[in-house]
Amino acid sequence: MQFAFIPVGEAEGAILAHGVRAGDRRYRKGRVLTASDVADLTSAGVATVAVARPDSGDVGEDAAAARIGALAGGGALRVGAAFTGRVNLYAEADGVAVIAAAAVDGLNRIDESITLATVAPFARVAKGQMVATVKIIPFAAPGTAVGAAERLLAGSGPAVRVAPFLPHRAALISTFLPDTKPTLLDKSRNAIAARLTALGSTLASERRVVHQTGALAEAIRAAAGADPILIFGASAITDRRDVIPAALVAAGGTVLHFGMPVDPGNLLLLGTLEGRTVIGLPSCARSPKLNGFDFALWRVLAGLPVGSSDLAGMGVGGLLSEIPSRPQPRDEAPAETPRLPRIGAIVLAAGMSSRMGSNKLVARVAGKPLIRHVVEAALSSAAAPVIVVTGNAAARVREAVSPLAPLFVENPDYSKGLSTSLRCGLKALPADCDGAVILLGDMPGVSAALIDKLIASFDPGEDRAICVATRHGKRGNPVLWARRFFPEMLAIEGDVGARQLIGQNAELVCEVEAPDDGPLTDIDTPEALEAYRASKETMTAK
Repeated sequence: MQFAFIPVGEAEGAILAHGVRAGDRRYRKGRVLTASDVADLTSAGVATVAVARPDSGDVGEDAAAARIGALAGGGALRVGAAFTGRVNLYAEADGVAVIAAAAVDGLNRIDESITLATVAPFARVAKGQMVATVKIIPFAAPGTAVGAAERLLAGSGPAVRVAPFLPHRAALISTFLPDTKPTLLDKSRNAIAARLTALGSTLASERRVVHQTGALAEAIRAAAGADPILIFGASAITDRRDVIPAALVAAGGTVLHFGMPVDPGNLLLLGTLEGRTVIGLPSCARSPKLNGFDFALWRVLAGLPVGSSDLAGMGVGGLLSEIPSRPQPRDEAPAETPRLPRIGAIVLAAGMSSRMGSNKLVARVAGKPLIRHVVEAALSSAAAPVIVVTGNAAARVREAVSPLAPLFVENPDYSKGLSTSLRCGLKALPADCDGAVILLGDMPGVSAALIDKLIASFDPGEDRAICVATRHGKRGNPVLWARRFFPEMLAIEGDVGARQLIGQNAELVCEVEAPDDGPLTDIDTPEALEAYRASKETMTAK
């Protein structure tokens, strides 16, 4: 990779190494400068720019990240689109992160240009949470290094995956002594039931017996069909020969391990009975705070093996107690976990088609209605929900895409212009959406990959709050808007969209270059429709 400050007139095709501003337009670092960019920068009085040019054999940052990311992730992970040399991997289900540490370390030692970062091994993750990220540090990586990374991952298997939580029916057995208060047993039951519910499982049965080996052994044997079997003792387990482990052995089970290097949670017992997991619970399991029992329970409910060596390996990171220098840190609100942005898709499909003579959205292109191409792309992307705003010929538009099962909103004021459909779509979005990608129903060339790239680029914290699809530097559609702009968008009147907001917020605009003319291709006239049909037929023939 070569870096230099050069005259703007010589910069076409180079990668912009440092962002520059030309008038009200911001050119971000990493942009491949086009002839139009060079002309605009020159007109704005920019004389020189810092650029990078890849060496022969280098792989561009996005291409390199995409190639490695595709192999790095395994089961229940969604691999995001590449943007600024980064590919994020997101959990597609609640579960446990399974990290192949040797593969991660090996990949990170191949070349300093290539990095892979993950959450901690066996961490609990939520659906939509970021579990790992591939980042190419410079604007390009050596092709030999990218190839070595691909070979390593192909040989080792995925470096990171998610083991989803599976539904289990658990049994709880609590023992009591003469002075045990029923309220304590109630607290134990409620804490365990809440934990199980949060992980997609249920507490199928509860039984309370005297704290004696014989009575407990009978209760363990009677917990038929339950897995796991959880035992809360009236007194903490102190030895392998104590009441709870002795009762498990008397019931025909096996003690695998007593004690764990996690605090709180040291006094945990792990055993089996006829292939089912039995856990003697430490007293801290009555608390909703994280403790050693959680570490074991997560793995059990995710279908991951838990044995003596697994418990013994939990010491690194196993100190969970509060420390005097930071009083009660777990009472503080935790920082938000990085996750996939919640982006809704709004497909505007209510227009009059005044220049077409009939509703263009139901005209057939490549064997299906025009509108169907757009809705299929939206539904195949990471955007959710997908809302289709209808108006003109609403029944026919619905019929064209109903089998795909998007959400429909009808705009009774569609004749008053585009802004009315935009309002209908925005009002229908769930309150937890971080933003919305606005798609036009007459742009069949927009792909799911492009929508995903817009979502990957979206980061309001990095001043990427309006993400605009472009082709050769020319802005088109779709556009992804952060929620902060919704009030202004809702106030727009007439047959216009929100384009004026882009000019008013230039510092928050991120341009996302498309690989084809999809962002610029809309079907407004019969001639445009025929030309697009012809182009699709030509591509099919090839």
